[in-house]
Amino acid sequence: MTSLATQPLDPSVGPVELTRQLCNIPSVSGDERAIADAVEAMLRDHAPHLSVTRDGDTIIARTELGRVRRVAIAGHLDTVPINENLPVRDTVDPETGEAMIWGRGTVDMKAGVAVQLVLAAELTDPAVDLTWVWYDHEEVSADLSGLGRAMRNHPALFEADFAILGEPSNGTIEGGCNGTLRARVTMRGKRAHTARSWMGVNAIHRAGALLEKLAAHEPERVVVDGLEYREGLNAVGIEGGVAGNVVPDHCSFLVNYRFAPSRSIDEAAAVVKEFFADADEVEIVDQASGARPGLDAPLAQRFVEAVGTVPTAKLGWTDVARFSALGIPAVNFGPGNPLLAHADDERVAISQIEEGAEALKSWLNGAI
Repeated sequence: MTSLATQPLDPSVGPVELTRQLCNIPSVSGDERAIADAVEAMLRDHAPHLSVTRDGDTIIARTELGRVRRVAIAGHLDTVPINENLPVRDTVDPETGEAMIWGRGTVDMKAGVAVQLVLAAELTDPAVDLTWVWYDHEEVSADLSGLGRAMRNHPALFEADFAILGEPSNGTIEGGCNGTLRARVTMRGKRAHTARSWMGVNAIHRAGALLEKLAAHEPERVVVDGLEYREGLNAVGIEGGVAGNVVPDHCSFLVNYRFAPSRSIDEAAAVVKEFFADADEVEIVDQASGARPGLDAPLAQRFVEAVGTVPTAKLGWTDVARFSALGIPAVNFGPGNPLLAHADDERVAISQIEEGAEALKSWLNGAI
């Protein structure tokens, strides 16, 4: 595997080769120090026009050109665990014949980070001021997010008029994102010996009716600012039971609700509680707001023109929601098929890396 000691990151090699270099630096969540060190060193060596701030393993680099508008562009440095899919290798897609780079992180999201790093070093006189952010701990619990931590520690550094998150989007623009909420639904009963089960109330049996209702549920499709978001309500875990000869007095299951960004967290919680109104208890255990598409912002409209494809809705939750919470319109845009993110055969099309870099560069040089 490539050694950082012998090959520092060099943006002059272009985004395709830089993708290979970045992927060959293992950076599973919680182990981002090496890649953060490499990114910081690259910026200090090759981008003297940028003001660089480090917060843990998050790097923030800004231009200070006095432009009327500022754009924030962000990407995460961590990956899910490696599973015999490093070092990267070049391959060909068996269906399309496209040249690909195969390996952990190629899609989610070091190809996007490579594009960003090359442009951060190259663009010394863009049409807008730029805030570049590369952050740690995206693939784990939201409370560990390096982006969230840096926003809390350095709020002034995140002021912007528009934001782009380099999550894989097949080289198209995906506006906003769904919100997500998890709830624990509980049914109670009365314990008894199974030889005299009529003396008890089986909590697992009581939960069955709610699970049947959930299985029959048809999730909504919600249009928000012209983009269609698909919601989802699914059981993702269940627990109950006492012993092999005891009627259980408790059963609970965990539900995940993916909701359109037109709903607030309170509204989403109300939907779940109403759906499970027959439960003995519904406890909201985790929640994160969605983000509206943000495509009505003038900068976003120019960006859509530069990319040249029809925007779609981002169905999963992404960190665009953190920018949206600050009042900053934000979209997802990056190379890679999101359906291959986290897959053992993760791979990105070289053409998407090159085309994404060119579209973003063109827009940043002419954005008004």
